[in-house]
Amino acid sequence: MTNHRTGHHAPHAARRSARPAVACRRIYEDASPSDGVRVLVDRVWPRGMRKEEAHVDEWLKDVAPSTELRRWYGHEPSRFPEFRRRYLAELGEPDRRRAAEHLRDLAGHGELTLLTATRDLGHSQAAVLAEWLKENP
Repeated sequence: MTNHRTGHHAPHAARRSARPAVACRRIYEDASPSDGVRVLVDRVWPRGMRKEEAHVDEWLKDVAPSTELRRWYGHEPSRFPEFRRRYLAELGEPDRRRAAEHLRDLAGHGELTLLTATRDLGHSQAAVLAEWLKENP
């Protein structure tokens, strides 16, 4: 397989065995060359962010938590363990599963940065996804 950014060829099995390099950042932060592929993982486009300024390679709405789960969670840190459990269960649904596997493929090719508008990155779906990607290379 060929990395679309570097043009280097990496054997499929060798690349898959390594832990993917996945980072989480707020979309409002300036882009960095070390970000690699930048994927927005929110269902809703971030307030006040112009698409031209976002430097997003992909907007993967299908990997985001359901509206019902997002509203229930309300970014309340005390609810995060249950949010994480429910969100991981949602990732088993066909559309979300395909989207998550697409992220896994991207991570297998190089640096991947998951973007979100959430202020608390440690308690966000991006953090859950990054952990899932690292545990399921």
